[in-house]
Amino acid sequence: MLRYLGLRFALSIPALIAVTLVTFFIGYFAPGDPVTDMLGPRATQEAVTRLRAEYGLDRPPLVQYWSFLSNLMHGDLGLSYRFRGRPVNEIIAEGLSVTAQLGLLALFVAILLGIPAGIVAALNRGRPLDYLTMSVALALISVPAFVLAPVLILLLAVKHPWLPVGGWGDPIQLVMPAFVLGSRPAGLLARMMRSSMLEVLNQDYIRTARAKGLRERVVILRHALRNALLPVVTVLANSFGYLVTGSFIIETIYDIPGIGRIGIESIFRRDYPVIEATVLLMAVTFVLVNLAADLIYGLLDPRVRVGARA
Repeated sequence: MLRYLGLRFALSIPALIAVTLVTFFIGYFAPGDPVTDMLGPRATQEAVTRLRAEYGLDRPPLVQYWSFLSNLMHGDLGLSYRFRGRPVNEIIAEGLSVTAQLGLLALFVAILLGIPAGIVAALNRGRPLDYLTMSVALALISVPAFVLAPVLILLLAVKHPWLPVGGWGDPIQLVMPAFVLGSRPAGLLARMMRSSMLEVLNQDYIRTARAKGLRERVVILRHALRNALLPVVTVLANSFGYLVTGSFIIETIYDIPGIGRIGIESIFRRDYPVIEATVLLMAVTFVLVNLAADLIYGLLDPRVRVGARA
């Protein structure tokens, strides 16, 4: 299994290089000049030329890209244009810890709401509780985060001041953004869990377990749930990618100093080193999450481990 995961990671390296290539040249050919933004419209041509040489922007694009890759191999993401002279590594490290906390909490919310809801709906198939649960799940999937977030702010922070509007530092400030960010994955998990659970409950080994006189709780939790989780892992991995990209909107709305808000502000300030680092971080996150999903497959189903060795 470890050899299989190592091979998968090696095959993802060309994709990561392609991400850096596309991101770099989109920034290079984008309209505007970051040096002019840093110095202001009244800067002299001499100052502009000197600063362009300081950041290496006077060199050909392929030379700049190769320099970026070379520095990247040594763990150096360059210097920020927006915060002159400040390493991008420091900026990304500060935002990463914030986004990681928010993303993990949102993932916990999605799992806590989605998986039990799917199990309850499957065990009550065709009953009012099934229809109610799936209707709520469909609503969570359908309502975009940029719509749900202002509505909750209006209801829970403005009309009824139960929760703070935004910010960072107090645990209660995480409640609303974590719920908004985890709501769509929760709906997806609930629907997938219901479908997978219904399929497993119709298998012969479940009927055999019941025929042996096992309690229903044992049948559901020990025999049905483990196999029903296999397709759910795929949805969970894809949902984690949504949590990463969705953080751009949520962190901007709730004024959270994470990677998402840093990326949005960098786009408006033409801070291309920070933009490249943010996009690369998202790509690496997608790769690692998919590798983790493959590892979880092997833990849940021994047949996956056998196939990986083959």
